[in-house]
Amino acid sequence: MHVVVAGISHKTAPLDLRERLALDEAAALRLSQALLDEGEACEAVALSTCNRTELYLWARDSLAARQAALTHLARHAGVEPRELEPSLYSYSGDGAISHLFRVTSSLDSMVVGEAQIVAQLKAAYQLACDGGCTAVVFNRLFRHALEVGKRVRTETAIGERPVSVSSAAVELAEQVFGRLRDHTVLIIGAGETSELTATHLKAHGIDRILVANRTLETSRELARRVGGEAVQFEDLGEHLTSADIVISSTSAPHYVLTRETVERAFKRRRHRPMFLIDIAVPRDLDPEIDKVRDAYLYDIDDLQQVVERNRHEREKEAQLAERIVAQELASVNDWLRSLEVVPTIATLREAVEDIRRSELERLGNRLSDLSDEQRAQVEMLTSSIVNKILHVPTVKMKEVAGRDQCYLYVDAVRTLFDLDDGDDDGRPSQEAAEPAEPSRPRRLGAEACEESGGTLHHLRDTGTERA
Repeated sequence: MHVVVAGISHKTAPLDLRERLALDEAAALRLSQALLDEGEACEAVALSTCNRTELYLWARDSLAARQAALTHLARHAGVEPRELEPSLYSYSGDGAISHLFRVTSSLDSMVVGEAQIVAQLKAAYQLACDGGCTAVVFNRLFRHALEVGKRVRTETAIGERPVSVSSAAVELAEQVFGRLRDHTVLIIGAGETSELTATHLKAHGIDRILVANRTLETSRELARRVGGEAVQFEDLGEHLTSADIVISSTSAPHYVLTRETVERAFKRRRHRPMFLIDIAVPRDLDPEIDKVRDAYLYDIDDLQQVVERNRHEREKEAQLAERIVAQELASVNDWLRSLEVVPTIATLREAVEDIRRSELERLGNRLSDLSDEQRAQVEMLTSSIVNKILHVPTVKMKEVAGRDQCYLYVDAVRTLFDLDDGDDDGRPSQEAAEPAEPSRPRRLGAEACEESGGTLHHLRDTGTERA
């Protein structure tokens, strides 16, 4: 059995293709269930965000699983598989698990360190779990992946330094004012970056947002989106008196604010600090403003320097995160390898126990004269013989469970004791490795999510036993 992932992302596909491959909840569940019904996967989770659409599968044949994923994704996008093929990436085994851990740690994100992917992956897993598309393996694997993401954020500073112009502006504003609550921001113009910056500022506690644009209707529309109030562009000088933060992004061919205008505002505001962000090219704000006492002026180049510095710091933290991913990959691999051993031990014990019972039944007439106590002693004796014979093989099998070559031992035991029941690949059958009806985990539903344990700790305690 293999973990397989196939999909597209911002690294491999343009926006228009990503849009066509986007999956809402109904489509994600429908696609996952189709792969289960067709027998190409025993468990499935579909992840779809703005920047990626991926199918995670627990499958017997990694190549067949990849082809099935390609076919279904192409059908959903309304394109031929050959058109999608160049943009599709796929991994199996260690590569697939490592990719999952890197995704949930935001190491594969467009903005390394962004936090949204954790919630998105959790929602995708929960949808699949509720829809009965996961069982023992993915219930543990995806909870483990979420724990990896949590560990990366706890043990590294990968998400602590802003790496966008808008978030860098907020960071600088907090350096000037400390807390942003009880402060006012004035937006001049209606640029996208200005809106994003205003949104970030509001999320960090800004109480009042004023929006000024040459067209009042445009001001009103932006004010509605950011939860602010529109003001007349002609009254900028007046509103500077109450503005603690000014964000300007217009297409004006000349300065929108001059040094003289800002100095007059400072006299009325008694030189309370003012933070000014000029995002426009050409610039909206007179560079001489920076010489006014208590005025802090930053242009787009200043913000980009902050972004680059922070991005460099995140890259250093990403190296630490990669080491965590490698450690966790080794941990989950030990568990996956044990899935091959545990059902083999159970099947071997069951086979030998069947022999014991059948032999006792065959001797039934000869044992008919025994008393109940004597029969119990015979049962105890034969059971003890079985346990003693199986003790060493059981111990040795558990010892090799964590080794890379454990499949060799598993295959040897299954072949010597004829445990495969026609499974011609020499590995434990899916029926032995999973709960009943493994190819139809949909029967498990939401209860399986609860039964599988609410924490990774619980899964570690029960996962092998349940397997």
